[in-house]
Amino acid sequence: MKVSYEVPSGDLNVCIEYRRLMKRSTRQRERRAEQTETEEEEGVKGCPECGSKNLVNSADQSEIVCDDCGLVVEEDHVDRGPEWRAFNHSERQSKSRVGAPTTQTMHDKGLTTTIDWKNQDAYGRSLSSEKRSQMHRLRKWQERIRTKDAGERNLQFALSEIDRMASALGVPRSVREVASVIYRRALAEDLIRGRSIEGVATSTLYAACRQEGIPRSLEEVAEVSRVDQKEIGRTYRYISQELGLEMKPVDPKQYVPRFCSDLGVSEEVQSKANEIIDTTAEQGLLSGKSPTGYAAAAIYAASLLCNEKKTQREVADVAQVTEVTIRNRYQEQIEALGIH
Repeated sequence: MKVSYEVPSGDLNVCIEYRRLMKRSTRQRERRAEQTETEEEEGVKGCPECGSKNLVNSADQSEIVCDDCGLVVEEDHVDRGPEWRAFNHSERQSKSRVGAPTTQTMHDKGLTTTIDWKNQDAYGRSLSSEKRSQMHRLRKWQERIRTKDAGERNLQFALSEIDRMASALGVPRSVREVASVIYRRALAEDLIRGRSIEGVATSTLYAACRQEGIPRSLEEVAEVSRVDQKEIGRTYRYISQELGLEMKPVDPKQYVPRFCSDLGVSEEVQSKANEIIDTTAEQGLLSGKSPTGYAAAAIYAASLLCNEKKTQREVADVAQVTEVTIRNRYQEQIEALGIH
């Protein structure tokens, strides 16, 4: 917009000075307007009342409030959440317009298109026979083109094996994610060449259980696998060494809650078993011993001390160790505790 100035009558020098002042004030106003816009774009820097940087959003995300003095710094804040409301999980799933998050447990990280197996359209109506035949062919070709080469097919098979074994062991989702990441690292480092895919997949699952602190012994992992236990142990040591995985020794106390639950003993026995493990481990008896056998012997000793006797055979079946192992560890723990 063009601004016109009314020149006052009088001396010429006064007119020139007047115009110069008006131009300078206009430039100052423009500079202040630009500064205000910049500050609005960058967001609120602090509380204008007390200068505090501790600003919080209100519960409905509509205001920015100073947490120190309580001043409402900004009103009518833009709510960047969804425009719909949901009160339970099913409503949230039905109204959400986004897909599932990316995951390492799928070879394409879950970024592929999936054709539903239900022969229904968007309105829930059944498809005609011609459409059903067409959808069947689309599903078939979708499964074929999801993997572009043999490497992706092998990765898909390995990740499906990890998922199958993890389900059989009853481990949480986080362990499956960690196992998939370790397998991808081993694949990138070319550590799978010359070894079976199932053996590497099983060893990565065992390594993930160790890293996440989920007590699963090598015998339990070998039971759900199609690979021999010796090969799993050998592959696990090789992968952990090549990838630099930091594995702490397994604490026998991690097995105590599960073994006690399977045996049906009281919490008093569980507490006593943990006490026996702590006391004997301080004396150096744990070094070089199997953690499952050590935990089983502690539970057997605790059941005798708490008058909830369990036979060595019952404890051995739950811990998947031999009775000889339990007797040997039991004698060592009793002598260390000074009980005769």
